[in-house]
Amino acid sequence: MEDLQKTSNKGFRSWFGESVLVKLSLIGVLTLLLLIPSSWIQGLIVERQNRQEEVNQEISDKWSGSQRIEGPVLVLPYKTMVNHKDSTGKVSYKEVLTNIYIMPEVLDIVGKAEPQLLHRGIFDAVVYNSKVRVNGKFSALELKKSGINPDLVQWDKAKVDIGLSDLKGLKNNPVIKLANTNYAVEPDFTSLSLFTNNLVILPDLSSVKNTALDFSFDLDLRGSNEISFLHIGKSTTVKIEGSWNNPKFTGRYLPEQRNISKDGFSATWKMPYFNRPFSQQWIEEKASLLDPVADGSKTVQNSSRKDASFGVQFILPVDQYQKTMRSGKYAILIILLTFVSLFFTELLNKRKVHLLQYLLIGVAMIIYYTLLLSLSEQMGFDLAYLIASLATISLVGAFIASLLKNKKPALIFVAILTIFYGFIYVIIQLQDLALLFGSIGLFVIVAAMMYLSSKIDWNKSLLTEPETPIVTSE
Repeated sequence: MEDLQKTSNKGFRSWFGESVLVKLSLIGVLTLLLLIPSSWIQGLIVERQNRQEEVNQEISDKWSGSQRIEGPVLVLPYKTMVNHKDSTGKVSYKEVLTNIYIMPEVLDIVGKAEPQLLHRGIFDAVVYNSKVRVNGKFSALELKKSGINPDLVQWDKAKVDIGLSDLKGLKNNPVIKLANTNYAVEPDFTSLSLFTNNLVILPDLSSVKNTALDFSFDLDLRGSNEISFLHIGKSTTVKIEGSWNNPKFTGRYLPEQRNISKDGFSATWKMPYFNRPFSQQWIEEKASLLDPVADGSKTVQNSSRKDASFGVQFILPVDQYQKTMRSGKYAILIILLTFVSLFFTELLNKRKVHLLQYLLIGVAMIIYYTLLLSLSEQMGFDLAYLIASLATISLVGAFIASLLKNKKPALIFVAILTIFYGFIYVIIQLQDLALLFGSIGLFVIVAAMMYLSSKIDWNKSLLTEPETPIVTSE
């Protein structure tokens, strides 16, 4: 009985060590365990990407942030009488000072931006110098439609307000020419809250009592990442050009005309006021063209400034973090296909590969992504992908050759890995066709696996048939 028990235990251990089903199950468990370091790698990529954004923000804070040019808007203080009924029914009248806001009838903007790269260590940020010329004409004051009494308009306290996202970017003191008279702008610290940063002039219009006035001014600005504008004119035309060959047009409106070449870009917007979220003229005590905030503070027509803004963003041509993240998301697929290919290789060559050696190969393929990330920060994604792939394929190929004691299956395995990494690289480069090519590629891979599996006798053990145990009795 003791010999029978030893023989049975030996047979079980032999079956457990050589069973195809058990080996596949252990490989599956190992693949799932490698999901943990794979997620760590993706977290590392996100951390490096966030670090780049932090450096970009630090540079922007010191240079100047993204610039949005807003306005101009003509503001006329206006006296109105408000009635109030008390608890006894008595009606009293109170004089209240409010504002009339008048948008431009015509707004023409011409700008030129000169972007450049600033470096901090291995990280880059896009900044720019720009010159912007603004011309236009304000609308005439509507009296009948709005029921405005011109005698109650305080013409001597009129304001022309322009907004700028970051005043730190001003390189000169702007001067607004209004009706052939020059006025130096100054920051407004009153309750006026049309824009985040308000720059105003205080023209005395009591002699003309008219709002259909021409205006013009120049801005010498510096900023970073993006320059944008606010569509506030009844007819708005914006022309901008720059020496940057990788622009991204942002906002609600796309340019009517655009031209992008290796030397730079140019774009032109022409927009009527029909799809603008602002009225041409309105009366309100404290109007704001800011974005709505969480506390529900009042804005013009409850609309967002984002619905009327547009511009151009200067995109960094290097997107190694995005591409590395996309390749990292395919890590588990590459590991799984590599393990399955290695499993078929050991079956066809009758050479057993230990589970620990599977683990070492999996670890090498995880380290591949840290190598790719670190190299891409120094030399760009394409070259980094080539070097990291060649290094990993060579390492795994040499390891397989030493395990199987045969160079031919190792070379075949190297070819398989090369196809896998090449397949992933093609998918990463594609945009709209990535899903199509990925599906076709996976279909071909599954078909190849099905073909190989048909050549294997799955009724046998992993390497050889286990010897039939000899039953003895005492």
